[in-house]
Amino acid sequence: MDLKEKIKRLPSCPGVYLMKDSLGSVIYVGKSKNLKSRVSSYFQSSRSQPPKVVKLVQNLKDFDYKLTDTEFEAFMLECKLIKEMKPIYNKLMKSPKSYVYIRVGIKEKYPEIEITSEANRDDESLHFGPYTNRNTVERGLQGIKECCKILCSNNSRRGSACLNYSLGLCIGMCLEDSPNEEYLAIVDRIVGLLKGSDENILEEMKYNMNSAAESFDFERAARYRDYISAVKYLINKARVVEYTEENKNIAVVEDLRDDSFKLFLIKGNKVLFSERYVPGDIEELKATLKTNIIYYFNNKAKNNSIEVGREDIDEAQIIYSYLKSKSSSCRHVVISDRWLKTPDNINLDRAISKLLDFMIKSREA
Repeated sequence: MDLKEKIKRLPSCPGVYLMKDSLGSVIYVGKSKNLKSRVSSYFQSSRSQPPKVVKLVQNLKDFDYKLTDTEFEAFMLECKLIKEMKPIYNKLMKSPKSYVYIRVGIKEKYPEIEITSEANRDDESLHFGPYTNRNTVERGLQGIKECCKILCSNNSRRGSACLNYSLGLCIGMCLEDSPNEEYLAIVDRIVGLLKGSDENILEEMKYNMNSAAESFDFERAARYRDYISAVKYLINKARVVEYTEENKNIAVVEDLRDDSFKLFLIKGNKVLFSERYVPGDIEELKATLKTNIIYYFNNKAKNNSIEVGREDIDEAQIIYSYLKSKSSSCRHVVISDRWLKTPDNINLDRAISKLLDFMIKSREA
C-alpha cells in the first residue's frame, strides 16, 4: 500500500509509530496523542523540516503502529520500545545526551562539586541524578558556582589567586588562608538546592538576572536566564527521583470519554496493572477495583524500595509528569501499605470511592 494512502487510514488517537527502512528494520520510534496528525507531519514540505527529519523520511519505506487508550500509555510504550530496539534515528534526532550525575565530595577539605558518568555509592560522596542532558547539567553547575562565587580556576590550591578571584567569581579557595568555613557553608546550600529543599540560590540567580536587565547588561541577564532554566531542570529531576524512590502505591483513573475509563496501578517507576472498565453497578465496580488494588500492590510489587538509576529515570519522569499534570481527565490517590493489610479498611474504601466519584462527575460535566 502507498505510504500516503496508509497515512490517510491512520486513526486520530493515541499510539506509537515505528518507522521502517527498505530492509524492514525499525529506524525510529515515536509517540503521539494523535497518530494521524503526527505521522502526516513528516511528509510536509522539506523546507520546514530539520535536516535529520528530511534524512529520516528519505530512508522511510514503511511504518507500523500500536494504538493505546491514553497518551500516558503511548509515552510508556515508546520508552520501552526505544530501549528494546535502540533505533538509529532516535539517537540522531535528539540532542547529544548521556546519563550523568553530580558528585559532591563531602569528606574532602574543599568538597569538589563535579559531573561524573557513574554514581559510586562506596566513595562516601553525595550523588545527585541521574540526569539525561549533560549540557544542561554543565550549564546549571556553571551558574550555581558563578552565583555562589566558587568558580575557582586554580584546582591546585597552592596559594596563588586565580583569575576568577580577581573577577569576583571566586571567594578565594585558591589562597593559603582560604575561607574554608565559608566554602563549606556554600556547599551545604548547594546540596540543599540539588535536593530540592532549599531554593535560595535560585532566587539569588533571579535577582542577578533582574539587576543585570535593569542595568542594561543584557548579555549577563541572558546568561543568568539560561542558568535559571538549567537549575530548574536539576531541581525537577531531584523531585522526580525523590518521588519515585518513596515508592508509593498509586491508583489512577483516567476518563476515556467513550463510556469507559482506565485504571492504572503504579509503584515506583512501574505500571503494575492497567485495565479498561465500563461503569455499571457502582458497588460491584468498587469491589472489582478493590480486589485488583489489594492483589497487585500486595503480590506484584516485589520491592519496598527503589534506587533510581539510569535505566529507571525515563519511566520515572514520564510517570511523575503524568501524575503532576493538570489534566482534567485523570485523578490519582496514594494507597497506604497499612490499608492493604486489612481488606475492610475504611480508608481504602474511601480512596476507591474518591476515584469513582471523580470519574462519574467528570462524565456528567
